[in-house]
Amino acid sequence: MSPANGRKTTTAMPDQAEIEPVSRRAEARPTGSDSLDPLRFPLCGSRLIEASAGTGKTFTIATLYVRLVLGHGGPQDTPDGTPAPAPDTAPRAFTPPEILVVTFTDAATRELRDRIRARLAEAATVFRAEPEGIAARPPGEDPLHDLRADYAPERWPACARKLQLAAEWMDEAAVATIHGWCNRMLREHAFDSDSHFTQTLETDQSELLAEVVRDYWRTFMIPLDAESVAEVRQWWSGPEALQGSIRGLVEHADRLDPAAEPAVALEAVRTEKADRLAALKTPWATWADELQALFDDAVANKRVKGRLLRRDRYTKWLNDLRDW
Repeated sequence: MSPANGRKTTTAMPDQAEIEPVSRRAEARPTGSDSLDPLRFPLCGSRLIEASAGTGKTFTIATLYVRLVLGHGGPQDTPDGTPAPAPDTAPRAFTPPEILVVTFTDAATRELRDRIRARLAEAATVFRAEPEGIAARPPGEDPLHDLRADYAPERWPACARKLQLAAEWMDEAAVATIHGWCNRMLREHAFDSDSHFTQTLETDQSELLAEVVRDYWRTFMIPLDAESVAEVRQWWSGPEALQGSIRGLVEHADRLDPAAEPAVALEAVRTEKADRLAALKTPWATWADELQALFDDAVANKRVKGRLLRRDRYTKWLNDLRDW
């Protein structure tokens, strides 16, 4: 998350567990020395937050967003006497169109926008409270209570107004997917980026995959010899069937081992199959003679029923086996 002009703050939140994450509920937040305090997290320069799934990334982003809207952390917000930030790094209040929040999917974008809007409205309600009616709470129990405590009571109405306007302004907020934001930047800065003024964002890649599969089929399948074509047709009747088989593998393509071209692979398989079959056949020439002797002895000595095992029948079977 960063101001949309890219000059103030950059906060990234990948799914990696390196530091103690922030919980969705303030009372469940970790208290270790390496835990993240979203109210004291610097909003200047480039910052990185690493957290695993389900540890409250959206909660933290919404809290940081509220602070950016308020300009929290400036010289006026240091009642404990800590040194004020330098003028060129001191945070200022930002509006939703100036704050860029980027995520991965359209569904996550909608959820994040709604969560931030709700958090802004909740914070506005907190700042509208009358100072006389606020009960004391221990630090860390409620982030919004702690945030409000950083401001003098006479400033609360102005903060509430600022937060409410930001909540109503969220329809124009810069909350987008990575590809959506890149598409917007290329469209708005087409002249500077030397790109087309009219561009189409392709989010459905099924037709692109179909085109790639058809091109692969023309390049590698059509030139195959008749024997190889017959084998391939046992698996796939055409490019559409091949696309259906690989659809679930596309996202894992980087984990698959390199493979030879179909013509080379099929020839290698046929050679291996022939070698194994030859090895399987080799002893049967001797075994057939041994079986012939066993059957002849069993019939001659009447150890079997003659109507079930006749000489003409098993002789034909063994001759077929020898021919194979």
